[in-house]
Amino acid sequence: MKRDDIIQLIERAIKKAQKKGDLPKFDPPEVVLERPKDEGHGDYATPVCLSMARLARMAPIQIAEKVVARMEHADYIGSVEIAHPGFININLSDAWVAQQVEDILEQGQSFGHVDMGQGRRAQVEYISANPTGPLPFGSGRNAVLGDTLANLLAAAGWQVQREYYVNDTGNQMEVFAASLYARYAQALGHDEPLPENGYPGHYLVEMGEAVATQFGDRFLSMDRDEALKALQTEGLKRTLVGIRADAEALGIHFDQWKSEQSLYDDGAYGAVFNQLSADGWLTHREGAIWFKGDRESEPSTDTEDKEQERERQEDKENVVVRSDGRPTYLASDMAYVWDKLARRGFDWAIYVWGADHHGHVPRVKAVARALGLDADRVTILLYQLVTLKRGGKLVRMGKRTGEMITLREVIEEIGADATRFMLLTRSADSQMELDLTLAVQQSSENPVYYVQYGHARIASIFRYAQEQGVSLEGGDVSLLTHPAEQELIRQMLRLPEIVALCADTLGSHHLTQYAQRLASAFHSFYKECRVVSSDPAHAELGKARLKLVLAAKTVLANTLHLIGVSAPESM
Repeated sequence: MKRDDIIQLIERAIKKAQKKGDLPKFDPPEVVLERPKDEGHGDYATPVCLSMARLARMAPIQIAEKVVARMEHADYIGSVEIAHPGFININLSDAWVAQQVEDILEQGQSFGHVDMGQGRRAQVEYISANPTGPLPFGSGRNAVLGDTLANLLAAAGWQVQREYYVNDTGNQMEVFAASLYARYAQALGHDEPLPENGYPGHYLVEMGEAVATQFGDRFLSMDRDEALKALQTEGLKRTLVGIRADAEALGIHFDQWKSEQSLYDDGAYGAVFNQLSADGWLTHREGAIWFKGDRESEPSTDTEDKEQERERQEDKENVVVRSDGRPTYLASDMAYVWDKLARRGFDWAIYVWGADHHGHVPRVKAVARALGLDADRVTILLYQLVTLKRGGKLVRMGKRTGEMITLREVIEEIGADATRFMLLTRSADSQMELDLTLAVQQSSENPVYYVQYGHARIASIFRYAQEQGVSLEGGDVSLLTHPAEQELIRQMLRLPEIVALCADTLGSHHLTQYAQRLASAFHSFYKECRVVSSDPAHAELGKARLKLVLAAKTVLANTLHLIGVSAPESM
């Protein structure tokens, strides 16, 4: 990235200024290069001179003058300016910027990729909703965040594995099986009540009828416990078919569907339990087995109230095995984090969880440390809830059943592209609203339409150019000096930085925001600069502009593909 080259340029200038005696000797702080909010302040700016004021015992503006005076010439730098109280503002050379159109065209689909991961292995585990019914709309944000993050990490040089963790054991599956048994029996005319804590959704009525149609009364003639086990297996299979279809409707395909039960069957849980027990991390109390928690936890203070003390204690000590012998979620989490980091050897394990699971974060980290693993290799991305609206009015129930709103219903109403794009427009830690009415509008108010229309508009330019017999062959990009041309190219050149930013912060929302800025720059260019003209005097400039719009088409497509959204040729 050119940004990194500029940072190195400034670092060398600081060292040279020190060597020449312009600045005193000290360990310079890290050079931070930012994109100024005010475009009039250049393409890049650094506040590093402000950070050096105390060290150098000089005014930041004086330090900036010394540093700028020692900066080497570079063909990609147009100008370097000093701004009060000591910022260094850097403008890229217009000639160099124009030439980058050729570089973008040469890189094609790989433009925007960076090598942060250097081939290391990352796993992104996402959605992982309990397989007790169709995916609720709330899981959509999880799905889109996880899948887009996987796309971004792959573009940032990581080897990425995508995983769905199937919670196919435990109490919720027993309740699911009992609920399905009741609906199955009812479908065959038996007066079987739904369990008191059972799943009431209409989807189970439909599943019960389907099972009755396929198997008749086979399960009613079985021992009840055997029937429940069989129906749990059958219900899980059917539910996963639906979940897989919902994910695929969003363009999501997992490399692995990891069974929670497999962690008990293949010895992972046993190995982890034995290691933690041998190392003194497990204790028996009140008939249960507890994980002692992180020994590095801070002790309680006299200022903590009872609620804070209770929460702290819950984080520090948690039940692994209940008094009746049943393992808890923590037991599975222990085996799963070990399976990811130790057995399968991922360099980075990323979980995508709803914010309501925030209490489990320190527990997973503590388990990793207790197992002798690097807890920094575990990242848990928490996201806030999404409110669904239609025309500004809150939507609480699905149209078809009057029950929960499923992800599939939303996809069918607004499309996969709008669902994905809209759910990425805010940072994961921000609550957000998705307006179904806005999501289908064909206007600039609809961000996904606005961006996709930019790609389709470029495609129409090329169709028109072909009709007119105009080609980009021989186009001289040095002719691209118009401010709108320059701004469009500058926006295109930001994609590698955006990919690096998203991969570094796990903030996929930066990508949709960038897509809108890029589309805006193209639409502005389109209004100000004619591409194809019958005027012979325009011929050479037209060829250069065709190269520019082809590069813009490439960058828009690359951006949309990272988001997981289509790049249409017409709209």
